Amino acid sequence: MLFDGSRALIVGDYVTPKSGPYAGQLGPWHRAVSAVGIEPRSTLMKSVFVTYGAAWLCIVACFVLRFEWSWWAMLLAACGALWFAPVGTLFSLVQIVLLIVARGRT
Repeated sequence: MLFDGSRALIVGDYVTPKSGPYAGQLGPWHRAVSAVGIEPRSTLMKSVFVTYGAAWLCIVACFVLRFEWSWWAMLLAACGALWFAPVGTLFSLVQIVLLIVARGRT
């Protein structure tokens, strides 16, 4: 999210397919964003991507450093990105499962 949002702010658009039937189109996440009244290609949405991605990376660093609160923050960040279909949804689900499994082993 940090990469895609930063790129979109700098270059003007997100990474999208260059050819094929979906050339230039955003992923399914754009429907969720549009449904709440945010233009997917707006500066606001690009900034949300950058902020969320940067926050998530900070949370990952805190998790690696074993801050007590970081497990919950990772879980919250993963749940918060479930709307970012398909990539964010898949990665978030994997992260949620791994967090829960790891928590059960400690």
